[in-house]
Amino acid sequence: MIPVKGFSGHKVAVLGLGRSGLATARALRAGRAEPVCWDDNPAAREKAEAEGFVCQDLRRQGAFDAIATLIVSPGIPHLYPEPNPVVAAALQAGVPVDNDIGLFFRSLGGAEWDKFDVPPRVVAVTGSNGKSTTAALIHHILTQSGREAQLAGNIGRGVLDIDPGGDGSVVVLELSSYQTELARALTPDVAVFTNLSPDHLDRHGGMGGYFAAKRRLFSEGGPDRAVIGVDEIEGAFLAGQLAEGPGDDRVIRVSVARKLAGPGWQVFARKGFLSEYRKGRQAASIDLRGIKGLPGTHNHQNACSAYAACRALGLAPKMIEDALHSYPGLPHRSQIIAEANGVTFVNDSKATNVDSAVKALGAFKKIRWICGGLEKEGGIAALNDATEEVLCAYVIGREAAAFAMQLSVETRVCTTMAAAVEQAMQDAAPGETILLAPAAASFDQYDNFEQRGDDFVAQVKRRL
Repeated sequence: MIPVKGFSGHKVAVLGLGRSGLATARALRAGRAEPVCWDDNPAAREKAEAEGFVCQDLRRQGAFDAIATLIVSPGIPHLYPEPNPVVAAALQAGVPVDNDIGLFFRSLGGAEWDKFDVPPRVVAVTGSNGKSTTAALIHHILTQSGREAQLAGNIGRGVLDIDPGGDGSVVVLELSSYQTELARALTPDVAVFTNLSPDHLDRHGGMGGYFAAKRRLFSEGGPDRAVIGVDEIEGAFLAGQLAEGPGDDRVIRVSVARKLAGPGWQVFARKGFLSEYRKGRQAASIDLRGIKGLPGTHNHQNACSAYAACRALGLAPKMIEDALHSYPGLPHRSQIIAEANGVTFVNDSKATNVDSAVKALGAFKKIRWICGGLEKEGGIAALNDATEEVLCAYVIGREAAAFAMQLSVETRVCTTMAAAVEQAMQDAAPGETILLAPAAASFDQYDNFEQRGDDFVAQVKRRL
């Protein structure tokens, strides 16, 4: 646990008592603050009270009298489409609003670090797609290379739930736009921006607000090194804003769209080969094509970002290459769950938006595609430009028929996962891939994308 610093003897309100909320309350208590907790869910309040935390309704008049700050869990709106009433009340009362990420950065370090030869470092990863895989891959490379590393944030443990770092250790954080937008302190040593595509636009008031939320990771004093995907205009703009000139190697540019050139530091992948260039000369090359845990161009981008971050931490190219080959992949992200009768079954339930589904469709051949769910803002028309390898789409979700009508490929309206898997398996022939890449949120039928992916896995295994 990382005890929270700076609030000893003060009352700190905690809104939302899920995994991160409870971890925050514990860390505040460890730092001798007095947590005052609230969650609209009575079961969540009971769980907190069982740990000895005081729960008070933060919606009542005067609730923020004597409160030093409000800590908000990531799923709770703090700005758009409108603030949660508790957040709005805190703002009206002049009470600062923060989150566990901000508390983590303000509480990191101290006198105990003076004894370290190499103080602990933090790598923070954000972006629209690939941030989970990139963060997990960085963590995997570090641990395989013998470095002490912890994985936290949106993946792994809560940021305040991790252990204090040791000499030369690294904390790898995956951070969402909700987290980067609200955190009052953001000071990673290495920051990674994978890419940008429309997502969560209702929470950020449009694309400009969404990019601004991501960009904050690079603006609070700036990281020592920034790894920036430059295949979208926003990434190219961000890299330009951070660099002092073309040869500034504090910025490492990453691409899977083209060969990068110039006097700076670049990592790019073309035709399945990762290349590192510094000062106009090639420093390393890795063949990514045979790495089963990283299929497709989108995973090659993840590999480039992870490679660049690990090089920024001082790891040798050969050490990174060896670790890439042992990477098993993440559940629900281009995860090969079975191969039977010549058919490959792939779970990419994390493909919750159009852009991530397009990337999944580009990674495989002869696809029987299970898709559908709660459609996101912006529609799904862009999917039709990526269906060259799709033999048939098996559409799930409450609005499956409406979803299917927007697709230009052959479709079967299945509604349920069980029916989609059954039909796809009946139709599949050797050499084909049954791919779950929904291009939609899961909340019309499932609690989250993990539950949806687990259902797909269960339905497949039941029939094999």
